[in-house]
Amino acid sequence: MASHVKLSELVHAQLQQAFEHAQIDATLQRTLQEAKNEITLHFPVRLSNGQVKLFRGHRVQHNNVLGPFKGGVRFHADVGLDECRALASWMTWKCALQNLPFGGGKGGVEFDPQQYNSEDIQRITRRLVHSLGTNIGPEWDIPAPDLGTDSQVMDWMMDTYSNIVGTPNKQTVKGVVTGKSLTCGGSPGRDEATGRGVVHCIVQWAEQLGVDLQKTTMALQGFGKVGSHVAQILSRMGVVLTHVGDASGYWHNPDGFHPHQLAQYVRENGHVKGSGMGKAISRKEFFSCTCDFFVPAALHLQIGLKEAQNMNCKVVVEAANGPTSQEAEKVLQKRGIEILPDIMVNSGGVVVSYFEWLQNKRSEAWSLEEVRVKLDKQMRKTHQYVTQQALEMGVSLRTAAYVIAVKRVQQAYMRRGIWP
Repeated sequence: MASHVKLSELVHAQLQQAFEHAQIDATLQRTLQEAKNEITLHFPVRLSNGQVKLFRGHRVQHNNVLGPFKGGVRFHADVGLDECRALASWMTWKCALQNLPFGGGKGGVEFDPQQYNSEDIQRITRRLVHSLGTNIGPEWDIPAPDLGTDSQVMDWMMDTYSNIVGTPNKQTVKGVVTGKSLTCGGSPGRDEATGRGVVHCIVQWAEQLGVDLQKTTMALQGFGKVGSHVAQILSRMGVVLTHVGDASGYWHNPDGFHPHQLAQYVRENGHVKGSGMGKAISRKEFFSCTCDFFVPAALHLQIGLKEAQNMNCKVVVEAANGPTSQEAEKVLQKRGIEILPDIMVNSGGVVVSYFEWLQNKRSEAWSLEEVRVKLDKQMRKTHQYVTQQALEMGVSLRTAAYVIAVKRVQQAYMRRGIWP
């Protein structure tokens, strides 16, 4: 694991490779590596027990040349500015890669939501939105669920913002956040969107190489919102989940885990440990397991040099943001293990967030089938274009994806110019 590496350094290194191929001038390079705005907030909250506690939050707005800032809000004890900078940057490139009219943003509040009851989380959420004020908005910066947040938090955020701004257009204002519940203007398929996007990339990789999915196995790190959907959807296609892990440990089942039963257990218990569905193994055994697809869907920088040297899979599918260090990526490339990059693989979530935002703007409600068809078409088109560009340029899929994204942002700057 390469947790000592700063996430912002990883993004800058990945970007630098794209700059070289996209011929970006030095001034624009500097612009694209820095966030446009960085907001740190300190706000008091009166908790349900009467105690008043001061909380710290961040919102990093990386780039909005293509459209409003877009990105998640995390509730986690370790939320920090460097992490937000990196994640906001990645959001810029995901949106540009998918050709969405959004830029990148990311934020969060430094606290452990598991230590607070629902009433207190609601109070923290509403005070956060009040403190952000007009720094968010459906045409300026659009938050979404992330680590430690869900549709309920988004509903509270939307309601608070709606009451603060007092706009007469109560439908359009719902677009201030995405990932809301269906009752409050959310979109069908948003919960599964990131996981379904990951599956689309795996399916297309298999199609291109003539691989029969019904004869493949998968190792999955992280069994949360993304990982559980990946496992359940792929199981219906015949992929066998033989190895699984999360913060509570790692397990192996040669006959395969039952993803739906495991998902139910994790929903009830919060972790995989204690499910009794497999044999406990070490982290080293997990990362060296034999499988076709290795899917990191947990935290960043989980695949370091040691992990890369021991991995025994055909392809790493980056469902998480930044799971692979620069050193590890070089080792995997030398060993012939392909990497499907995060800014392509896990961008299904922001694609469906865009669909939700459109529905709010248009006062429409799409069906689940309609959302899935649109997502399938979008992911397939992007995957094929990235693959084509990688072959033509003779570069990795990651570099090709970045080059496509960077060029789209570059074109916008060239057309708009610098004012005054």
